[in-house]
Order: sequence, then C-alpha cells, then structure tokens
Amino acid sequence: MTDPQLPVAVTCGDPAGVGPEVICMALADMTPAERAGLLLIGSIPVLERAARLVGAPIAFRDGMAGATGEAVAVRHIDVPGMPIPFGLLDPRGGELAYRCIVEAVRLALDKRIAGIVTAPINKEALNDAGHHYDGHTGLLAYLTGAKASFMLLASERLAAIHVSTHVSMLDAIARANTARELATIRAGHAHYRRLGYAAPRIAVAGLNPHCGENGLFGREDMEAIAPAVLAAQAEGIAVEGPIPADTVFYRAHAGEFDLVVAQYHDQGHIPMKLVAFDTTVNVSLGLPIDRTSVDHGTAFGIAGTGRANHVNMHAALAYARRLAAAPA
Repeated sequence: MTDPQLPVAVTCGDPAGVGPEVICMALADMTPAERAGLLLIGSIPVLERAARLVGAPIAFRDGMAGATGEAVAVRHIDVPGMPIPFGLLDPRGGELAYRCIVEAVRLALDKRIAGIVTAPINKEALNDAGHHYDGHTGLLAYLTGAKASFMLLASERLAAIHVSTHVSMLDAIARANTARELATIRAGHAHYRRLGYAAPRIAVAGLNPHCGENGLFGREDMEAIAPAVLAAQAEGIAVEGPIPADTVFYRAHAGEFDLVVAQYHDQGHIPMKLVAFDTTVNVSLGLPIDRTSVDHGTAFGIAGTGRANHVNMHAALAYARRLAAAPA
C-alpha cells in the first residue's frame, strides 16, 4: 500500500493534444472533495485554455494538493510559449510533457503522492525535444531505475500484459525469449495478487500461428515460450500456454483466464481496444511507483474541438486510487 491519503498526481501530457481537455472534463464531473485529492502537473495557462474550451468552471492554483478552497492544485511547469496551438507537433510540447513526467516521478519516489496518472504524450514531439525514449513506459523505467517494465492493459472483462510493446516486429521476436517471458508472467501474477486474486489465472499467447505447429511455422513457441511457462508453473503460478493467439483472447473474455500474456504490441492492443476502447487502462508494472494512463493518444486531429471522450480518464483515475489502497 502506498498511502490512500496522499494525492494522486495527473500529468497533463502534450499541450497540443486532448490530454488537458479530458482532464478538465473529468474534473468537471467531480465534487470539490474529489478534486482536492488530485495534484495536476502541467502548465496553468494550458489548463485554463482547456477548461474554457470544454466549458468547465474550474480554477487552478499553483501548489500542492489539499482542501484549500475550490481551485484545483497544480504543480506548475513553466515552458516558454505555452499554450502552443492545438494539433501542432512541436518540441515545446514534448519538452513540457517530459518535465511533467520527471516532476511526477520525483514526487512519487519521495512518497509525496500516491501514484501517477498520465495523459497522452506524442513520442515524436518528445524525441524532437531531445528526449529519446519509446514513450512513457521506457521513460518511467529510466527515471525510476527499474531494470524492466511491462505494459498491462486492463478492463473489466479482459486484460493483457505485453512481453514487448513499442519495438519493431523483428525486435519483438527477439525479445520473446525465455527470461523475458518468465519475467512477464511473474509481473502479471504479482500485480493480480496485489489486487486480491488468490491464484490469478494466466494464459500465455503463442507467437506464431497455431503456436508454430510443432516447428512447422517457427520454433519460438516450443523453444522459448513453453520453457518459461513450465518454470512459472514450478513456482506455483496458475499459468497455461502457449495458447494460439486466435483463440486465447476469446477464452479470456469468456471468463476462463484473468490475464493474457501478449507477445507484442498489436497482439494485445487490438483485442483490448476492440472490446473496451473507452474503458481500458494502461498500467505500468515493474516500477517502484504506481502509474496508470488513458489508453489513447494525443488525438491531434480533434484537439481543440471539445469532442474528446473523457471516460478513459475516469477509468485511469479509478485504477490509480485502487492501487493506492492495495498492498505494495
């Protein structure tokens, strides 16, 4: 358990995207007491623009969270030129997003916040600003000193943890080795145990069609994945696999498994976004801090129109509060 009395921090993401909008929409749904339990990390001018855009009667103040009136607490991050135009790929947006994440991690490591909820960043803008990471997951692992991190997508009926995410297919195949497979299974098992599952039921998806058909379509499933499953079973983990990917998600959605180990980004993301596009939460496992996120991007194409959906932000906040109350 962290401390459910500590605030949950929300980083505002790329200022040219929909992140500030969905944050302000979510704030408008909350009571003053609920807002008092949050700490936004971002640019106050960016947030004020978003609040005006969505018609949210929200005021902001620079400072830490707490019941000090109606204004929402913001850890103001000053980057020149804010706010930048909506939908603009700009290194200034990447710089603001980066600094917000750095500040959030610092506060989390210092035990001043219960966890972090992140609004979307633009990876190209992040790299254009000189910060060369594959996205939140890699950046958070670097900032916290974690040896490895894992992306979990969680919804009410389906969940997937990924062996690899933002890498090429060639690199994804290379990462599907026994050590990484076993580490991924262990991370998923530990997380669901933390959430109160006595014996989480885990299924490992195969990498190749039909798990390789005994080597006919590739040998990775029997030479790299199956040994990891056997090792995890020897540790007492309730895991099965490899199971053909074209059926395992159906079986999990039907209630047979609590979690699926997906071998690469699209293998896990496609079924998750198909069945729970608005409510899937992105959770980082393997870090010394708790982090959840919306499972959508910056949506530059609709940023500034007020058409963004904030349901996913509510789901990410709810998951973060759940983790704050769960044993560490």
